[in-house]
Amino acid sequence: MSLAPPEPAVGLRPPAYEHSIHLQRCLAQLRSKDSPLEKYIYLSQLKDADPRAFYRLAVDHMSEVTPLIYTPTVGEACQKWSHIYRRPDGMYISLKDKGKIGAVLRNWPRQEEARISVVTDGSRILGLGDLGVNGMGISVGKLSLYIAGAGIRPESTIPICLDLGTNNKKNLDDPFYLGLRQPRASSEEYHDFMEEFMSEMKNTFPKLLVQFEDFTTDHAFEYLGAFRDRYPVFNDDIQGTGAVVLSGFVNAAKQASLASGRPLSDHRILFFGAGSAGVGVAMQLLSFFTISGLSEAEARERVWFVDTQGLIYDARGKLAEHKKYFARKDYAGPPITNLLDIINYVKPTALIGLSTISGAFYKEAIELMAALNPRPIIFPLSNPVTLSECSFHDALTWTNGKVIFASGSPFPAEEYQGVTHTPGQGNNMYIFPALGLGAILSRAKHVTDSMVEASSLALADSLTEEEKKEGLLYPRLERIREIGVKIASQVIRTAQSEGVDTTESLRTMKDDELAAYVKSRMWNP
Repeated sequence: MSLAPPEPAVGLRPPAYEHSIHLQRCLAQLRSKDSPLEKYIYLSQLKDADPRAFYRLAVDHMSEVTPLIYTPTVGEACQKWSHIYRRPDGMYISLKDKGKIGAVLRNWPRQEEARISVVTDGSRILGLGDLGVNGMGISVGKLSLYIAGAGIRPESTIPICLDLGTNNKKNLDDPFYLGLRQPRASSEEYHDFMEEFMSEMKNTFPKLLVQFEDFTTDHAFEYLGAFRDRYPVFNDDIQGTGAVVLSGFVNAAKQASLASGRPLSDHRILFFGAGSAGVGVAMQLLSFFTISGLSEAEARERVWFVDTQGLIYDARGKLAEHKKYFARKDYAGPPITNLLDIINYVKPTALIGLSTISGAFYKEAIELMAALNPRPIIFPLSNPVTLSECSFHDALTWTNGKVIFASGSPFPAEEYQGVTHTPGQGNNMYIFPALGLGAILSRAKHVTDSMVEASSLALADSLTEEEKKEGLLYPRLERIREIGVKIASQVIRTAQSEGVDTTESLRTMKDDELAAYVKSRMWNP
């Protein structure tokens, strides 16, 4: 299926029309909009009317368009999804479809082409909570990034939102709300629904890779664990976020260790926020320490967690299952709830936030990090930007320009004492499109932890000499397709080494041949 619109007959288009000029016209129209949400709506309409023009703009103006079609703008778009809705985009599978999910899925018009689906239940959208079917914007936005970032063909994508009710009273009272007007399903109903859904997804779309997105913490871990060995599936919140943070942390740790003179294995990481993303990131960061020569047990001792009740440790009492692995066994005193006290106790070299609590990294805490470390690593990773634990401006100012910084949503560059500082953005877009492309091209039966780790380390190794001199933690976003070739190739090689690939023809290719093949398979609008 081609996305190129048919050439109109003579007289149905202005005589001086030129596509290259039209792209400039579209960009000017986009820039004429006053608010990010208006720009989002314009781009959504453009994608519907002229997909090639939309994706050409996204590829050619990556840094400008990405924040409009994904974070931070997608957060507001999801909150207002039922109000800005124009026409169907993706599939909505509801609790009412249980028992006939397969029949509903077969209504998708491009079954043979389907290769990648982003699936959400809207229960924990970014840091905004339960948005119900308004969470469809996440699935749509993520797949736009797969297409722009890794050249997945648009007709190969399926955005899906599962409607199992909502506990958001604002949604239930909204006359425009597009979802079921009932509380969320019970755990038992959820389990049975998801089992049927995943089985029918496999039956209907046998070549499909599934990415789970923005489920609640408990369900995120539950469904990744339940399905990852049965279907090609991964969870971007747990695995993708962890991979992109690991990549940035590798480069940040090198800069910090150069300043302190301490070995990489001496880093101590304090996590603020212990949900699915926080624990997923920590699991990935264990690789940083094992690569540095530590055992897994020793690596775990370099990580501390803080949740709403303070420092997480065994003797504190009953803990949620996903928190137990990182619970400290070397502390049994009274609860430590104040962040300053925790920093003084742990003496971390890195402070990583995944709490969705705006301002959680306050002035005194960041100043203490700077007092403890010549180059403190501060990663406020919560999305959207309004829920970031601190701003780049504050982190830069409160550390006298010493901070090594990466955030989840974009912050602008800042000038401090005559020097321009560029913040890093731990954007999952660096990882998941190329990870997905590698899994699709290798026809991986499963997405393994080693494949995710390979994507992260390939990204970390993608900085140019110029980017290193500028102190960047991540490559410039404009290079994402170039980087994607490297990441996807490493994912394919790892799938082969683990015996989960099924595309035999790729196994005998030399590395340069494989890279050329990956590049040739990227769709170009």
